[in-house]
Amino acid sequence: MLKWLDHLEEWLIAFLMGAATLVIFIAVVHRYAAGVAIPGVQDFLIRLDLSWAQELCIYMFVWMAKFGAAYGVRTGIHVGVDVMINRLPGDTRKWYVQFGLLAGALFTGIVGTLGAGFVWDIGHTDSTSPDLEVPKWIVYLCIPLGSYLMCFRFLQVAWSFWRTGELPHHDIAHVEGVDAPAAIPSLHPADLKAAP
Repeated sequence: MLKWLDHLEEWLIAFLMGAATLVIFIAVVHRYAAGVAIPGVQDFLIRLDLSWAQELCIYMFVWMAKFGAAYGVRTGIHVGVDVMINRLPGDTRKWYVQFGLLAGALFTGIVGTLGAGFVWDIGHTDSTSPDLEVPKWIVYLCIPLGSYLMCFRFLQVAWSFWRTGELPHHDIAHVEGVDAPAAIPSLHPADLKAAP
């Protein structure tokens, strides 16, 4: 049902990461190539103004991080210290996990609401970014959008956990698009409980 949102989230993160890497690469090559004494080429490169590249990359990485955090909640790749929680009896563990998920939803909902108020306030000013001269409200829009998406993902995981008792988990040995040989078992957090 929400596969389109999952794909949009993944494509946005991949696009921002790839575009930021490309912009950084071009800016670095430009910086060093402009110092090479090649008649005509050097003059052309010196006239190119890429002073905005660093600012753009910072904004792209901030946007990527906000949406990447929501992706992390959905897929279970966020780092968490759950050794004590996993040792609790079934019903007690379920309540603690549910509390943690709902607390995450509440926190990110509050951050999203405060961020939306900030974006609304700054949207009524003439404030622009220093190099790109983009309205600041566009730059800061990632705060409410990313935080509300993360809040939604916490609620989505909480609902799924309530119904099934399962949390999303990330298999660190799995590489997307590569099938692992059957002889290599993957580790699951539940397998670690049996270890002494």
